[in-house]
Amino acid sequence: MKRLFGACGLGLMLLYHCAYGQVIEVESNGLKYQALTKSGVTIMFAQLPGALHEYAIVQVAVSNGSPGPYTIRPEDFTFVRADGSLIRAVPARTVVDMLSKKANGSDMVKLVTTYEASILGNPAVKSTHGYEERRQAAIAYSGNKARAAAVASALAMVLTKMEPGNSTDGAIFFPTSGKALGAGRMVVRTSTDVWEFKAE
Repeated sequence: MKRLFGACGLGLMLLYHCAYGQVIEVESNGLKYQALTKSGVTIMFAQLPGALHEYAIVQVAVSNGSPGPYTIRPEDFTFVRADGSLIRAVPARTVVDMLSKKANGSDMVKLVTTYEASILGNPAVKSTHGYEERRQAAIAYSGNKARAAAVASALAMVLTKMEPGNSTDGAIFFPTSGKALGAGRMVVRTSTDVWEFKAE
């Protein structure tokens, strides 16, 4: 019961602060999340520890509280480093293709473990069309390379059109030569809105 009240309290706090376009910061499972709402659409993200080959990984959750459908894609996310340089997230297909060629079992275990640790027990990440739904579809695949591509497809956030009240989550990948993103801030630009988060 305490966990339920805690989850409800966290959700209400997020809604209250996000309703006014203010970036809020929340810690969950050892990760630092930032959340911001524009036009009824809330984006929440946290940098995940470690890297996957040449990519830094960010966990993202998006909720559509607007009255109409909303489309979001990984390429809408840009990280602005402290020195002003920009790194744009790559399409999910790029990461899936790379993993189908280079991934091994330990890559997949590390990626799944890290991602699931970030979302399990996090009351603010409740997705209607996200990782869990894609994971179920990926379980059917067999074979090492096919399984690696299937797991990556399940984890990676893809171009998603959300109806009102729907949400999604997933990992987005930034090409960083395998290094952490470092100091900087996230900017998300869709066809209609811009979210500018705080510098980390």
